[in-house]
Parts: sequence; C-alpha cells; structure tokens
Amino acid sequence: MLELRNISCRFPGFSLTNISFSVSNGEYFVLLGESGSGKSLLLEAIAGLNKIKSGSLLLDGRDITHEKIQQRSIGLVFQDQAVFPHLSVKENIAYPLKGKHLTSSEKSDIIEEVTHILQITRLLNRRPETLSGGELQRVALARALVQKPKILLLDEPLSATDSKLRSELRALLRQINRTGQTIVHVTHDFDEAVSLADRIAILQDGKIVQTGTPQDVFGTPANGFVAHFAGIHNFFRVKTKKVSGQTIAYPVENVPVISTDSPEEDSGYMLIRNEDILLSASNFESSALNNFEGIVLDNYPSRTGMEIVVDIGIRLFAQISRESAERLNIRNNGKIWVHFKASSVRLIAG
Repeated sequence: MLELRNISCRFPGFSLTNISFSVSNGEYFVLLGESGSGKSLLLEAIAGLNKIKSGSLLLDGRDITHEKIQQRSIGLVFQDQAVFPHLSVKENIAYPLKGKHLTSSEKSDIIEEVTHILQITRLLNRRPETLSGGELQRVALARALVQKPKILLLDEPLSATDSKLRSELRALLRQINRTGQTIVHVTHDFDEAVSLADRIAILQDGKIVQTGTPQDVFGTPANGFVAHFAGIHNFFRVKTKKVSGQTIAYPVENVPVISTDSPEEDSGYMLIRNEDILLSASNFESSALNNFEGIVLDNYPSRTGMEIVVDIGIRLFAQISRESAERLNIRNNGKIWVHFKASSVRLIAG
C-alpha cells in the first residue's frame, strides 16, 4: 500500500499542501485535475524527483519519504516517453536492469515476459526513431515494468495519442493492472479517469478536494469545481427553507426547488445531473415534485444524444436522446416542460 500523509512541497510560485490519500495494492488510482493543478509535481514527489518539505510517504509501511529514487521500488513513465534515442528498443528496456545482480539469461527472461505482455517482442532490435507514438509508449511502459515496481506511476500517458490508439492503450493499461500491478495515473481527461480508475482524487491548486470512486466523485461532487470538471452544468448557489416538512431550495427567488436532502445550513449549493431531467411537451402527473414550464434557449448534439438548455428562471441543462428531441420537436425559443424528482436534487454545504 502507498500512503501519503500530509505531504507538502514548495516550488517557485506554487505549493502542494497537506496531500493525503492511500492506494491499495492492485488498485488503479487516478489523480485528476486541470493543467497547473500540481498533478505531475505530485507524481514526481512520489517517485523521488521532487523534495518533500513535510509529511510522510510510506510504501507497504516503510517510510520512503527521503529515500533515493533507485531504492523506492517505483516505476515512472513520463508524458513524453523519454526513451534513449541512441539505444535499441531492447537496450532501452534493459537499461534499468543495469547494476542488478542478474545473469544475462535472467535479464532476457524478464524482458521477454514484459515485452510479450505489451506485444512489442518483434520491435526489440528497432531504433526509437522508427517507432510510432503507440509503440514508443509501450517501450516506455516496458522499461518501467522490467523493474517489477510495487507502484507504477503514469504521467499523462495517453495525452499525445489519437482516439483509436488511446482506446488500445487503455485496454493495455487495464490488462497490466489485472496482473496485480498497482497504478497511479495522472490525467486531465475526465473520460480517461472514469474508464480506468478504481478510485479518483481531484487535485485543485495543489490540494486534494475530493477522493472516492468515480461514482462517488461524479455522482455527488464536493464542490462547484468538481461538478464543473465532471461536466455537470446544473450547479447553483441556493438558499434553503423548510416548508411543511419539505426542503425548498431557491437558486433565485421565484424558482422553488424541492429536495429530499436536509441541509444543516440555510445556504449552499444545488446540483442536478443533466440526465436526471425529463422534458415533455405538456405537464403531466408523475412522481416528480419539480415541474416547470420553460423556454428552449439552445440545443446541440452531445456524446450521448442531445443537450437541451432551458430557461425556467435559471438555465437548466438536460441530456436526452436524439429520438426524444425529434419527438418533442425541440426548437430554440419553443416552450417545453421540465420535470425532475426531489431525490435528484443534491444539496451541498458551502
């Protein structure tokens, strides 16, 4: 297990502050954040490339906070692969084995095992300049894996790949993880994090703002930054009141929204996921307690159908299928009814 206990690091104009989380053996853990949030700096601190000012870094209970990178049993794959251009693929992969007390036969067996998993055995005699981007990434992975690291650190490993190659490399990373390899993966890509992670930590301005499973983090974001990062547009500052035993949230004075949450404070944030909003041509009886007539402000294709923006006094974003949009004859400036359940309205203190 990897444990970070209140890790802090200082850099010119930036700091990582009180970073704490743990990564279980065999887990795929993703550090997700925008550019400049400190993701790569934190990864390099774990690897031993950046000095930790305070806090503790433990690996399987052993304090490695100030150990040299060579002694940490941690493999690091950089964003730009960083392979040696003057060495062959085999020589690149074998490089970390120098100085190890291994026979040539033992080294060859390790290289063969790793290159077989990564499907690059046929490339061993090639030079880096003759390889594609995906092949270079596999060579960089192989060079890290021959060390048999307890933790494999990946710094934006898919950022420079096209969609087809990205899909192949995701499958490969999942395969590597299924062998029992613990992975800590840095990315700014929401879809990448969701498709790979067992758990996610969101990093913002050098601080961890939320940790959990993808379902936990993106289903109930801790703050507006996480909600925005997850692509959740329906996130509003609200005041709340108790009326006849019901919680009413007011993003604006004339838009009362019913929620099943019971906040302790009378102000905070309201979150409604796009896909929890139902649209209809007219009002109708249902279990949804929130029903509003609105005006369509915009509609456009999205990854999973159509995104519809409706003004009900606030701008709500609804996610519906293309078929539903056609059936409802969605048009800008047209009237539409909006429905969502009280249980879909998440209230967050703040």
